[in-house]
Amino acid sequence: MLYEKIIEIIVFLLTEIKNNKQLGDIDVDKLSKLGYTQNEINTAFSWVYSKLYSGEKVFSEAQKDTKSQRFLHDVEQNVISPEAYGYLIQLKELGLLNNLDIDIIIDRAMVSSFSKIELGDMKLMIASYLLDIEDMTDTNSRMMLNTKDTIN
Repeated sequence: MLYEKIIEIIVFLLTEIKNNKQLGDIDVDKLSKLGYTQNEINTAFSWVYSKLYSGEKVFSEAQKDTKSQRFLHDVEQNVISPEAYGYLIQLKELGLLNNLDIDIIIDRAMVSSFSKIELGDMKLMIASYLLDIEDMTDTNSRMMLNTKDTIN
């Protein structure tokens, strides 16, 4: 659940950035009032900041990504709920995911042990993919802040 909340905050931050706000101008109190913890907010800011600071593209480049829409195969439709797939599309429209990312996440969903992927399951898979949760043991790639860590 923690990682899902971090993705929700990242989506909020990227929406604000797309609306021409600077990262430093985003109202953190608004996120706190929505029930997010300081640790979750710091982790999301850390992820976005690290992407921007390292020069990585936070948003998919439209010219490199086609406007084609991926449709789910019948078997995929039986496993991935419409809400879960809709969330993937929402993140693509925001520019957080591209077509290749969606293919990879769908592939992961299909080989997972889930018989049905609901929205919460999809959020967790997306968080795992974007935050590199499998690599969390490597302190150089650690995106999760400890409880006392802060971002200045």
